[in-house]
Amino acid sequence: MSDVENGATRRSYESAIVDLNNLQTNAATLEMIRKSRGALNRFSLPEMTAFLEKLGYEPSHFNKLNVIHVSGTKGKGSTCAFVNSILRNAGIRSVDDPSGARKLKVGLYTSPHLVEVRERICIDGKPITHEMFAKYFYAVWDKLKAPEPPLRLVSESSPQMPMYFMYLTLMCLHVFLQEKVDVAILEVGMGGEYDNTNIVPRPVVCGVTSLGLDHQYVLGETLPEIAYHKGGIAKPGVPLFCVPQNEDALQVVRNR
Repeated sequence: MSDVENGATRRSYESAIVDLNNLQTNAATLEMIRKSRGALNRFSLPEMTAFLEKLGYEPSHFNKLNVIHVSGTKGKGSTCAFVNSILRNAGIRSVDDPSGARKLKVGLYTSPHLVEVRERICIDGKPITHEMFAKYFYAVWDKLKAPEPPLRLVSESSPQMPMYFMYLTLMCLHVFLQEKVDVAILEVGMGGEYDNTNIVPRPVVCGVTSLGLDHQYVLGETLPEIAYHKGGIAKPGVPLFCVPQNEDALQVVRNR
């Protein structure tokens, strides 16, 4: 019996990539937002919350991941890579046994990927395997496609399925919970305030790297406007570190 006949292909990594690519692409999403001059962005987090509910989660469930959240224009991917390396090599010391150090299990979510999409979701410095990607992809897929519970639509234009980046973010959070990582490093996709990664209510720390002009048709034409979005990952009572910036941009981040 062939893979197609016995159904194996339907649950393979290759079929997961086909299904993922059939979701609306990032380019198409950006074009929609461009035409709306950024107005559609405000639905991003409410829609993310609705999809999480469909999966049986609430945003607060991800507080246990000890999230390190990083935004910025330049250097946020590098910052995430440095933090990942530091944490994986430092380990954690037990109060009961100060002499011994336990290795931390570290999750890392970045974008874009270079060769394969599974590179975006790493655990302990390695992309999740093809088998793990397919397993968790379809675990999320099946729940989102199921008729019950019904999806709570945020607006008339809300999609029935998440778009490409949102889907991967949902899957990433699911993977990190199921695999019981000690800490999760999340790189913002675009902006910050309305980014899908900004769904975690209580990260342990946030960081803003060097700011510049990017995605101006969505984030704004000036550095302070862009800083407002990038600084939108700030949470009450959560430390936020920022590299030296243009003073106007830095003041916006301080205010946030």
